[in-house]
Amino acid sequence: MTTLLPAGEILDVPERVIVAPTAGIFEPVTPRVVTEEGELVEAGQTIGMLHGPNSTTPVTSPFAGYLMGMMATSGERLRVGEPVAWLRATA
Repeated sequence: MTTLLPAGEILDVPERVIVAPTAGIFEPVTPRVVTEEGELVEAGQTIGMLHGPNSTTPVTSPFAGYLMGMMATSGERLRVGEPVAWLRATA
């Protein structure tokens, strides 16, 4: 038995948001591979660092794709869960 879904019921959006894992002051890292479509990011790749009072935490992408833009600026103070960057997923 096949179930048909009405038009508009399937959402396949390739954009993903990378969020801050901890609170701290954000510092982006230098891109590794830049293409015409944007920086190519692998899952697990570090895109920045969060500097806290007693530690430094890497901001890593859980997704593979093209980094389309940063949503946080260098020196910006971030809280847990705040958006850092967005990318267009390739997988």
